[in-house]
Amino acid sequence: MSMRLLNVCVLILLVVAAIMVYEIKFESTLRAERVAKMRADVRRERDAIAALRAEWSALENPARVQGLVRRHMPLGPAQPTQFDSLDRLPARPPTVVKPPREDAIATMIENPDFTPPTGSVFAPGRFDAR
Repeated sequence: MSMRLLNVCVLILLVVAAIMVYEIKFESTLRAERVAKMRADVRRERDAIAALRAEWSALENPARVQGLVRRHMPLGPAQPTQFDSLDRLPARPPTVVKPPREDAIATMIENPDFTPPTGSVFAPGRFDAR
């Protein structure tokens, strides 16, 4: 009986081991598929980046930009006929000197007796009315 029990235990262990090996193989196959999919995604993104870089370099090509400037901007090089002599310039406008602004704080410092008008009324008995 003990030999038979040992054979059954070994058989059960073999089945369990086979199931575990199959599970490990299945998991590794899934991971390999994920890695392959990620590599394909990375390759696709790199190709898209390369295409965008090529498009960018085509868009910023100086010859293309110059053609767009000629087509859409009415600017051109300056012609000698666009300039005039200096004696034909208009006269300078007269220099206007603004009067100095009164500095209220400087006035109070220079004249300690100066009381600026504030529109307020003195309280009786606190200040001398001037």
